[in-house]
Amino acid sequence: MTHQLFRPGSLSLPSFTSASTSTSTSTLILTLTLTLTSTLLLSCKTREQTKPMAEPPAQVVKHGNPDWDDQAVMYEVNIRQYTPEGTFTAFSHHVDRLAKMGVDILWLMPIFPISEERRKGSLGSYYSVTDFMETNPEFGTKADFKSLVDKIHGSGMKVIIDWVPNHTGWGHVWIKSHPEYYTQDSAGNIIDPIDPSTGKSWGWTDVADLNFDNKEMRQAHIDAMQYWVSEFDIDGFRYDVAHNVPEDFWVTVSDSLRVMRPLLLLGESEVPAFRNNGSLDLDYGWEFHHILNDIAKGRKNANHIDSFLVKDRMRNTKGYHLYFTSNHDENSWQGTEFERMGDAHQTMAVLAFLFDGMPLLYSGQEEPLRKRLAFFDKDSIEWKNYAYESFYKTLFDLKQNNRALGNGEAGAPLEKLLSHPNVFAFRRTKDNQSVTAIINVTGRRQTISLETDLPGMKEVFTGKVFTYQKGQKIILKPWEYLVYTNP
Repeated sequence: MTHQLFRPGSLSLPSFTSASTSTSTSTLILTLTLTLTSTLLLSCKTREQTKPMAEPPAQVVKHGNPDWDDQAVMYEVNIRQYTPEGTFTAFSHHVDRLAKMGVDILWLMPIFPISEERRKGSLGSYYSVTDFMETNPEFGTKADFKSLVDKIHGSGMKVIIDWVPNHTGWGHVWIKSHPEYYTQDSAGNIIDPIDPSTGKSWGWTDVADLNFDNKEMRQAHIDAMQYWVSEFDIDGFRYDVAHNVPEDFWVTVSDSLRVMRPLLLLGESEVPAFRNNGSLDLDYGWEFHHILNDIAKGRKNANHIDSFLVKDRMRNTKGYHLYFTSNHDENSWQGTEFERMGDAHQTMAVLAFLFDGMPLLYSGQEEPLRKRLAFFDKDSIEWKNYAYESFYKTLFDLKQNNRALGNGEAGAPLEKLLSHPNVFAFRRTKDNQSVTAIINVTGRRQTISLETDLPGMKEVFTGKVFTYQKGQKIILKPWEYLVYTNP
């Protein structure tokens, strides 16, 4: 394992190892040797037939993380709101466009039937599932879903589906057939999920909490996940509320899925153990996301990014984060990136895309989407001219074609070029490829100079070639970002 330094200017900080994206392949060979002898029955002078030798069990191979995620970017698909029809078939007409934009992995929000019992709004929550073995009839049939998966694969992209292990809808088939699968109060009543930090309900009254002390329930989840992999050829999962599920469950799930083939496993979690033990390949970069929101509001500065990087590398020894400026939760409950980040929204996107994790784009951000999408009701995205498509395609192309920007260990660590509270300047270099970013993280003009030469660098958004000499002044406009690559 190679140790590389994050070098924040003159700050004295500990070294750390960039996180690994792949779990070493291990092979477990089970050998069974049977020795059979022939026995002569002297009394009848006949020879007993020799029993055929039993064949040894098949070799068990546990696959690790796939290799197609090294330079990948992810796009979250809200099937319900993506088109007026809100179906698999209607969304399929966008697949080629997304592939051309440069998307590598499509994450589909839950595809399962939604509970009518205790539902919120007119359509209910995607995360209030009634059957993990069926598709939502509002979205289409299993055949429609398989056709969509095939089209996604045919376009060169991968697809992962959203899995909901923490709870089900009150209309789930398990409620009546297996009430023991659920958490119950002292009177034997099934309850909705409890926030472990407060001991009180999260307010998710439309779902019932699952009891992870029940081994049969755990196995039912695993059986269902394996079904979607084997029958529909999906490429992985995004796990909802992964942080509230026991660690040993994720170990078992990972072991059970990775014997099938390499799959990408993403958790809505920021629990280091889940990545460090290899159960998850990547998790949410929630802390970094909140730092970006606070920087955009003027509450934090570039120094907070430095602190995050050092702390994060000490906590996480494997895997990497998913970085974003929006997702379905942020958009619906906290507001659009325009609400939360204002004029800094593209600046924060550049930071998210150039860091050492996988960047995520949410449905409609390329339009751009300037409204909060209703979560429990129909609220279609209004597609017009895809005004931000070129901006994101530039970032996608840079991410995919520059080895320095690989995800986790596949890329290079950040080397700080300046210690400054208002400007975050860094470089990443690998295999003779480099990316240099100089980013004003304030709404005010900034003047800086770097203690290094930058010869013949090409700015990715304008195409202009820039040569910088040590000590030369650089004037940055409010929220301006300069991103250079070596020609």
